[in-house]
Amino acid sequence: MAALRPGASRFDDPAGFDDPVGFDDLAGFFDDALGEAFEVFRATALAFRAGLTPLRAATSPSPALVAAMDDAIAAKAADAKAFFSRAFEPRPARDGFFTGYYQPVVEASRERAPGFETPLLGAPLDADGAPWRGPLPERAAIEDGALSRLSRPVVWLRDAVEAFMIQVQGGALARLADGALMRLVYAGRNGRAYRSIGRLLIERGEIAEPDMSLSRLKGWIRAHGQAPDAPGGRLMRENPSYVFFRAEPCAGLDCGQIGGAGVELTPLRSLAVDRSLYAYGTPVWVDVDLPAAAGGRLRRLFVAQDVGSAIVGPGRGDIFFGSGDAAGEKAGATRRDGVFVALSPVGERSRAP
Repeated sequence: MAALRPGASRFDDPAGFDDPVGFDDLAGFFDDALGEAFEVFRATALAFRAGLTPLRAATSPSPALVAAMDDAIAAKAADAKAFFSRAFEPRPARDGFFTGYYQPVVEASRERAPGFETPLLGAPLDADGAPWRGPLPERAAIEDGALSRLSRPVVWLRDAVEAFMIQVQGGALARLADGALMRLVYAGRNGRAYRSIGRLLIERGEIAEPDMSLSRLKGWIRAHGQAPDAPGGRLMRENPSYVFFRAEPCAGLDCGQIGGAGVELTPLRSLAVDRSLYAYGTPVWVDVDLPAAAGGRLRRLFVAQDVGSAIVGPGRGDIFFGSGDAAGEKAGATRRDGVFVALSPVGERSRAP
């Protein structure tokens, strides 16, 4: 696989960019259940052609990618291998770095009540009910009530760390006391830079990098107090980014998370990528050796359906693991180097990173 030299691209090696590797060079590609990836790609294509507005903007699809989407809409899943082989070609591999995310399932209340004291806020609105267009403060000020006249709580949660993690994950499923379910969907952010509090704890020697996981991070915050003036609360406030949500009714626990493209995410098929580099619908071959707790070696085709403030760079990918605590443990244990191969529509030379 000499052609798969990590980091090669048109930006630093134009000749390498113009000589795509073949699918035969991607170990395991034709052993993958490509029909699953095809259905995810086709769902993205249908949403695009229906004019669905993305929740978060990304790079616009090229005419060649739009043509591939149209082909997928007309094709059949049984033709998935032939479709991807005909419509796309792999670009030289990138050194990839992969993390994971998931959809939390949490208990919540529509109103503030004993045991439910932490609000999850909706998007700020002006006096006429239109989206607020002015600058927004950092997390600490928002939590202290700076938006009380512009933003109302969507739901109330049991503790601050759950609200914080829902913002990091980009969505959640809320279970109310009467048994009703609400899907909490991304509705905007305050525009402040994201800062990883897990990375801060590693740098400060509080948790060793090999031991960092979602459960360890939550445990540290809870053990050190979540009040604004407690160490755990102060740590969360070091991330100035704040995410807003809207609630929509949900029929059951299989109600999945909505990604940036505006479509429901598929576990282990949906990938969050750098929105400045990739369009929604871009297929990405991922080859990464995950921790045993997260499933071990992963070789499969993903589809770019989401973005994130911390997902920056041409080889950066965030793997969606699904809903609930088990998915959260897998996602929280995932911080691994691997191989990231974006697929470009055949004949396209000027768009792929």
